[in-house]
Amino acid sequence: MELKEFNQQHNHRYSEERRYIKPREKEVQESLEHFQDAKFGIMFHWGLYSQWGIVESWALPDADRDWAWSDIDSDLTCAEFRQQYWDLKKTFNPVRFRPEQWAKMAREAGFQYVLFTTKHHDGFCMWDTKYTDFKITSRDCPFSTNKNADICKSLFDAFRNEGLKVHAYFSKPDWHSEYYWPKGYAKNEFMTRNTSYNTFLHPKLWERFCEYTKNQMLELMTRYGRIECLWLDGGQVRPINGMDIHLSRIMKEARKIQPWLMVADRTVGGRNENFITPEQSVPDHPILVPWESCVTLGTSFSYRFDDTYKSAKTVIHMLCDIVAKGGNLALNIGPQPDGRLPAKACSILEEVGVWLKKNGYAIYGTRPAAPYRAGNIAYTSKGDEVYAIYLPDEDDDANILPLQLHIPFHRAVHTVVFNGREVPFSQEIGGIGVSVKGPFETEKAYVFTLK
Repeated sequence: MELKEFNQQHNHRYSEERRYIKPREKEVQESLEHFQDAKFGIMFHWGLYSQWGIVESWALPDADRDWAWSDIDSDLTCAEFRQQYWDLKKTFNPVRFRPEQWAKMAREAGFQYVLFTTKHHDGFCMWDTKYTDFKITSRDCPFSTNKNADICKSLFDAFRNEGLKVHAYFSKPDWHSEYYWPKGYAKNEFMTRNTSYNTFLHPKLWERFCEYTKNQMLELMTRYGRIECLWLDGGQVRPINGMDIHLSRIMKEARKIQPWLMVADRTVGGRNENFITPEQSVPDHPILVPWESCVTLGTSFSYRFDDTYKSAKTVIHMLCDIVAKGGNLALNIGPQPDGRLPAKACSILEEVGVWLKKNGYAIYGTRPAAPYRAGNIAYTSKGDEVYAIYLPDEDDDANILPLQLHIPFHRAVHTVVFNGREVPFSQEIGGIGVSVKGPFETEKAYVFTLK
């Protein structure tokens, strides 16, 4: 699938660049610089929903049934479905979960950080929280006796041991919480993404939810090692909607523990959205503040039994396009219910890793360079070098590199390096002409260094 077609099918909303406010804290600013150097993160959506191979959490609200039940064959009412869903805790048993294997695969594929769902909107906690029994370590969850039962701890430790940094996804809404969806408040028990009650009419109930949320966030900050980013999903939970969780106060406490901590309060804007997060989309223009696109390798964030995956070539081209526009790519995989990563996904990422081992110098630690993206060429830079990355057409299975190539570029060039050696070039109107001579290996993308 070409990126243009991909973007048209997945045009998700994200915060505008003009709403961005640079954080004041020096250590957070430094974290953002390191984040912008990293470029490539692996994201995992994993939870109870994986057992059924359905969309993550979204089938729970009555108001989302029309679209979220498209792959659910059931005549149940939403209330009946919810009860069966909550009971999935009693069967979740990913006995083949090997966090060390996940981390090793990610490192070899070229990822620099992991973004893991500690809790999605369904409220099921993948860590040993003391604030709810709806968690992976609950006594009635069969996985609770496994040595890796505290999945967040096992996974975070494994990824740090492989040199990757940890970002923690956390859902602000919690549809299992008695303080968010208490019974007896919503008309006919019809649930939406929002609270089942009016927070202005029931302020004490809302404050109990705020306290619960704060406690869980700080629990992750104090018991699970160094965390670089708290990645907050569920943008409907925001002050303008009457759902103010007092995030600035929470972050002040969190940064007493981890002063470098970035926060991404997705789609809300302001001081608590330290970087912008397009979802399932790649902006068509450069964004000159920190940003990260979260995009699925398959068709879904959660595991699907019959899923299809993007090719390694598509992933590499998407990464180059995003980096050329100033962003990071968080590439999502849905782990299987037994704890393994899908073999097909791993095979694709292995190919990506091979390309990055050779060409990662044009990705990691770079910044955008005008003209950013021109036709088949994406531009990045580092120091006094500019990297022009030629992306063969998606339908070109042979990945042909033209032997005479025009590179649109409007700055003086003294040397052009390709495949480890200087190549002849000439000044042309609107850029330079490069003559390529073989032999060279066929690649999914080709890097030219302009000095």
